[in-house]
Amino acid sequence: MNDAATIAAPRVRMSEVRKSPPVSDHLRIRAAWLYYIEGMTQSDVAKKLGVNRIMITRLLSEARKRGEVVIRIKSALAPLVELQQSLETRFGLDEAIVVPLEDEADDPIHVIAAAAGAWVTARMAANLTVGVGWGRTLHAMLPHVEGRALEGVRVISLLGGIAQARRFNPAEFAWQFAEIFDAEGYLISAPAIVDSVRTKHALLEHCGLDQILEMAESCDIALISCGGIDSLTTSYRLGHVTEAERQSMIDAGAVGDILYNFINSKGEVIDHPVNDRAISLSLKRLKRVPGKVVISGGRDKVPIMRATLQSLAPGVLITDEITARSLLDTPPQ
Repeated sequence: MNDAATIAAPRVRMSEVRKSPPVSDHLRIRAAWLYYIEGMTQSDVAKKLGVNRIMITRLLSEARKRGEVVIRIKSALAPLVELQQSLETRFGLDEAIVVPLEDEADDPIHVIAAAAGAWVTARMAANLTVGVGWGRTLHAMLPHVEGRALEGVRVISLLGGIAQARRFNPAEFAWQFAEIFDAEGYLISAPAIVDSVRTKHALLEHCGLDQILEMAESCDIALISCGGIDSLTTSYRLGHVTEAERQSMIDAGAVGDILYNFINSKGEVIDHPVNDRAISLSLKRLKRVPGKVVISGGRDKVPIMRATLQSLAPGVLITDEITARSLLDTPPQ
C-alpha cells in the first residue's frame, strides 16, 4: 500500500451546498476511504459495500481522476528508489541496489557489504556455480551472508592469490564463502601477478589452472568489485604492483582494474605488461558469465565503476547513494 493517502471531499457548486451529494458520490468516497485509509483489499471493500469488485475498481479509478484521492510517498527511501531506477535506465541494469549513506566522508564499505550480504543470501540456491573476486567490500560482506548447506554449489576464485597470509587474500575469501554454504571450493594456486608471461603460460598450461578458469567462465553468478588506480587500494598495499608500474599504467590511460584486468575510461583493457602477467579470469571470459554482480562504492571509484559498467554490462549493481549520484552526474561516455 502507499505510504500516505489523502481523501478530498467531492467538489460541489455553491448552489448545491444545501443538497445532499448523489448516492454515487457517497459510495465512491466511502470505497476510497476503506481502500486507501483503512487498507482493506478491493474484495473486502466490495463485500462491505455490497457491490462487486469490478464496481470498486471503477469507483477508485474515478476518485483518482476527480482528484479526490491524493497519494504522497513520504518514505525516506523514496529518493533511493528514484536513484535505483535512474541507474537501471542509464546503465541497462536489471537491478540496482542503492543503500543510504549520510556523509560523503563516511566509508561506504560496510553499508554496501550489508546490502550485498542480503542480496547473496536471497539469491543463493542449490546447484549454483558462483565465481568470486576479492577486496575489502567483498570481505566485509561475509558476516552479512546467512549460511546454510546447499547441494551442488561450487565456488570458484576468479584470480590468483598472494603469498602473505592476510585477510584480503583472494583464496581465503573464496574458501570462507564456500564454507558458508558447505560448497566445493576451487582456488587458483598461483600468484595473482607473476614475474613473466612465460611463467604465466607455464602455470596455466602445465598446472591445470586454465581448467579452473574455464570452469569460472561457466559460472551462473560472478561477485566482483573494482579498484581505482589513483588510490592506495588493496592490490598496491600488498605490493603486487610497484609504484613505477602504477604510474606507467596511468600514463597508458588506466583508471583501475577488474580482477587485475586494468582498463581505461572506455572499459578497454590497456596495452601494458602487467595485464599480460596477471593470472585471473580475463574480461573476455568474464563477459560470458550471465549473472555479473558489481559490488563497489566510493567517490574515488567512480571512474573505474563507470568503466566497469560500460565494459561488463552487469545485471546487478550494489552501491551507496553518494556514489550512485556521482555516477549519474557524470555525462555518458
